[in-house]
Amino acid sequence: MGRRKKEPISAHREKIAAAASVLFMEKGITATSMDDIAKAAGYSKATLYVYFKNKEEITGILVLDSMKKLYGYISSALEQQETTKTTYDLICNGLVQYQEEFPFYLKMVLDKININFENQDYLPEEKETYQIGEKINGKIKEFLISGIEKGDLRSNLEIMPVIFNFWGMLSGIIQLANNKEEYIQSLMGLSKNQFLEYGFNMLYCSISNK
Repeated sequence: MGRRKKEPISAHREKIAAAASVLFMEKGITATSMDDIAKAAGYSKATLYVYFKNKEEITGILVLDSMKKLYGYISSALEQQETTKTTYDLICNGLVQYQEEFPFYLKMVLDKININFENQDYLPEEKETYQIGEKINGKIKEFLISGIEKGDLRSNLEIMPVIFNFWGMLSGIIQLANNKEEYIQSLMGLSKNQFLEYGFNMLYCSISNK
């Protein structure tokens, strides 16, 4: 314990969150208990509660970290200054990569959009997650406006409804491909990647000017 006391609080929180992340991947979030996390991280349950009030707070940290990575993926796609379609493909690939790295968090991230900050009963990580989500929406807005100005996307697109439909449809396609991979292969003869490419292209056609 002497060594631990010399470490900053952030180091303990990171170690606990990392252990929880592994357990969430193995068992799922619901099936993982604070006891499980304490044992995996090498802490007593009492010590665990010194650093985190509950499992929701640990999950909030992990969701926030995952959102920062998602923001990085999308920012990187836009910084490459490719054609509108190529940029769209890079954004889609970033979302697929995010789902593969953080399979439990995509739906949770989308759920965070509706946080009411007038109600004080929320975690600081939830507000920061929301704020990063808004920054991501801003990046998607940049992409759409750029595509419209280039004449690649329809000029009558309503930006905010498109953004929300964009998230709902793309996340739905990705989760469906992940959950029904064997069924898709058996029924359609398509690999997961082929199914995703078909779905992404279909969605792009709905906003394309061509």
